[in-house]
Amino acid sequence: MCGIVGAVAERDVSAILLEGLRRLEYRGYDSAGLAVRGDEGVLHRHRAVGKVGALEDAQAARPHHGVLGIAHTRWATHGAPTEANAHPHVARDEVAIVHNGIIENHEPLRRQLTAAGYRFDSETDTEAVVNAVHERLEAGDDLLTATRSVIARLDGAYALGVISRHDPDRLIAARRGSPLVVGVGIGEHFIASDVAALLPVTRDFIYLEEGDVAELTREGVRILNAAGEPVERPVRTTELTADAAERGAFRHFMAKEIHEQPRAVAETLEGRIAEDRVLPEALGPEATRILGEAQRIQIVACGTSYHAGLVARYWFEAIAGLPCDVEVASEFRYRRHVVPRDTVFVTLSQSGETADTLAALREAWTMGYLATLAICNVPESSLVRESDLVMMTRAGPEIGVASTKAFTTQLTALLLTVIATGRMHGLEAAEEARLVTALRSLPRQMEDVLALEPAIEAMSEQFVDKHHSLFLGRGTQYPIAMEGALKLKEISYIHAEAYPAGELKHGPLALVDAEMPVVTVAPKDDLVEKLKSNLQEVRARGGRLHVFADAAAAPAADADCQVITLPPVDEAVAPLLYTVPLQLLAYHVAVLKGTDVDQPRNLAKSVTVE
Repeated sequence: MCGIVGAVAERDVSAILLEGLRRLEYRGYDSAGLAVRGDEGVLHRHRAVGKVGALEDAQAARPHHGVLGIAHTRWATHGAPTEANAHPHVARDEVAIVHNGIIENHEPLRRQLTAAGYRFDSETDTEAVVNAVHERLEAGDDLLTATRSVIARLDGAYALGVISRHDPDRLIAARRGSPLVVGVGIGEHFIASDVAALLPVTRDFIYLEEGDVAELTREGVRILNAAGEPVERPVRTTELTADAAERGAFRHFMAKEIHEQPRAVAETLEGRIAEDRVLPEALGPEATRILGEAQRIQIVACGTSYHAGLVARYWFEAIAGLPCDVEVASEFRYRRHVVPRDTVFVTLSQSGETADTLAALREAWTMGYLATLAICNVPESSLVRESDLVMMTRAGPEIGVASTKAFTTQLTALLLTVIATGRMHGLEAAEEARLVTALRSLPRQMEDVLALEPAIEAMSEQFVDKHHSLFLGRGTQYPIAMEGALKLKEISYIHAEAYPAGELKHGPLALVDAEMPVVTVAPKDDLVEKLKSNLQEVRARGGRLHVFADAAAAPAADADCQVITLPPVDEAVAPLLYTVPLQLLAYHVAVLKGTDVDQPRNLAKSVTVE
């Protein structure tokens, strides 16, 4: 993994490939490369370790041009980030491939091909694929047949782009377990991992389905399904525009996306609430029946989405009266399960292509769940297409690797789902009206919190020389503390961990001293007095507190306790509001430390392999 772009056109595609890679930088990567078929029938290739800028420099120094080409940003899985391991991989100067995913049986393939006389120049699983395709071409197959023959032998996940020096007007694409879209133009067609890569050249897309193989020429697109049968996939016009992925006046995408949250939350609410109630139809035509029959909720997610699920567990049990379990998708997949009767299986993913979450959903089909529900930001994603019910978030493109607006819009969508479910299970109309009113007020309250940014920026200066930090919360704020700790470690590389404040005496107090900042979220709720007692334990041991609190619940500020007060907020939506200052704190610490805020090391935006 991580990003693919390909094109066949009547014009030089090298600039299109480079711009596409630049627009995929948010996914995280460690090397980049491109290959084009020149007019003289030769495959030309550039590869570079590091950013796309290094690849652009190589292209500027020694330009390669052609009307057919593929390009890739790689996030290392097999082999270190080196030029030799970077994509595209080429077999005997005749066929080139880019690949996202992991080929699990690459080692036996490599042994077979080595015995057949093929040389391997990299440590990657992908090189086995390109050599296998070349072997089939040597046996007389055309490029499409050769690719289909090879993928039939592959175990694992892949999205592939394949070109040959002998085929000046043919680009082959295939997907299984890793996303790939086809961009439709006039006299030109494209492939990419994400529509964002191709917005400068088209807004019309075909979303390849699991097992599809596509043959692209200048004249058109032909698609075969997993059984090898010709199929028609709909062409969809995206509402995204090319400037949706630009920073504007902001220094970083993350800053822009933090400030976009009031609008994103408002748009996620749009059309889902009417007067004093939530419209369950927003989840799909079967939502009323399924939510009414539900007796239990199982949530599965990864990373930031997992934290959203942990908040939702409190909501489902307190508001809807249904027991709720939450599990990390990568753990869920690999243990035996007892599925209680009438359980709804809920998946959360920003991209809808998170490999572990998608695999858990597919496993859930066979396990006897009542129905599946996806909460996702990408309407054309695999997760959305393969679920019974869907609640779309409306975060818009999120480029920064550290998720911000995707998280708060997931929480918004989850709370809407909880309220709709609660109505089927005895939630009183007056309580529903109170919750809807709180949701309506949230975008304005978020604007008020964003106005506190100068004070939060000043607070961030006290973290720059620290190596560890502790985040505390109680109730629904404990998962928010977990999310705050994740944001800080993701982009500033400061070790941070979160604890329920009541657990301080069970270990974490041993770490507390003047060099361990303790960050606390303290809205006014039923647990705030107990939380304030926990904070006294920190102060008694010389700890430095940094508290985000409701003015009515805030502890006394002094030299060892810095307090930033937030506007009063309904307890139900407090997790969304108290997320924002933690995002701003992490952002400004990272800026002061000089880290790569939008593309933190070793991380990818969309984790499409295990």
